[in-house]
Amino acid sequence: MSEVLSQSEIDALLSALSSGEISVHEIKEEKDERKIREYNFKLPNKFAKDHTRTLQIMHENFARLLQTYLSGYLRTLVQVEVISVDQLTYNEFSNSMPNPSILGIIDFAPLSGSIILEIMPNIVFAMIERVLGGTGQPFERARGFTEIEITLIEKVMGQIISFLRDPWKNGIEIKPKLKRIETNPQFTQIMSPNETVALITLNTKVGNVEGMIHICIPHLVIEPIIPKLSTKYWFSSISKEITSNDLKTIENRIHTTLLPVKVELGNAEVTVRDFLELQIGDVVPLNTSVSDNLNVFIGNRLKFTCKPGLKKNKVAVKIVSSYKKGDEFGE
Repeated sequence: MSEVLSQSEIDALLSALSSGEISVHEIKEEKDERKIREYNFKLPNKFAKDHTRTLQIMHENFARLLQTYLSGYLRTLVQVEVISVDQLTYNEFSNSMPNPSILGIIDFAPLSGSIILEIMPNIVFAMIERVLGGTGQPFERARGFTEIEITLIEKVMGQIISFLRDPWKNGIEIKPKLKRIETNPQFTQIMSPNETVALITLNTKVGNVEGMIHICIPHLVIEPIIPKLSTKYWFSSISKEITSNDLKTIENRIHTTLLPVKVELGNAEVTVRDFLELQIGDVVPLNTSVSDNLNVFIGNRLKFTCKPGLKKNKVAVKIVSSYKKGDEFGE
């Protein structure tokens, strides 16, 4: 997008052109020059916009699964939503983490390497408070975590990381496993400080407590599947064509499906008085005769007409016609 000039700059440019200080040829030469864009080699852009967009779509699915689980487990209203997917160095991420904090080191098998799941302290304390039967309010004074609290949150985090499998399954079948939990960011140096990472930030609200959950994914870990992190590949893999095996499976399931079949001999209308006065041996005339075809219902849909009879001394019917889709009842 070209730069927009203010009115004073336009007046100064017109004045310079009229006085001869600037010529039209000089302006054209400036436009013909190649524009140079600055590039920071300390922070290379290893994630394209399409990659970050795909990561956001994936983790929006993860956020929905996490919100459902935490709402049921903590028995309170929990809201989780993805607010950003940023690209930065691991050093910038580690320097921004509070101390103490809950940092889960997650083995991202079958990919080599680990990712980090960070939960802010106020969210962690609110979760622990709810697990122990409290109201879910965090501690006003910042403090470290006890061994019991770490054990409780370890169980919760183990369940949280299991929800990563579903969002990633279109690219790779991952088997995430919690290796350990750290509370000091200095003990989570799992890669070079200058390594590029994708940081997914999820805004999380547990009751009245609001905080952040961060997922740090190093480029080095997911580099083998980077070509698959495109929206084109992702949606094409979701809407894949049905194979012959899929059709055979569906056909077999249809063949073994049980449906109720009923034959309607006819119907009649009686008053409540007549119904109350019915006695054994009374005859109720129906609206059909012995020569009429009877209706056969599959479930609640009229599908065939038939003739009643006997087969091997058992009551049976013989199908004489069928109703196609769109036929009206009674035709």
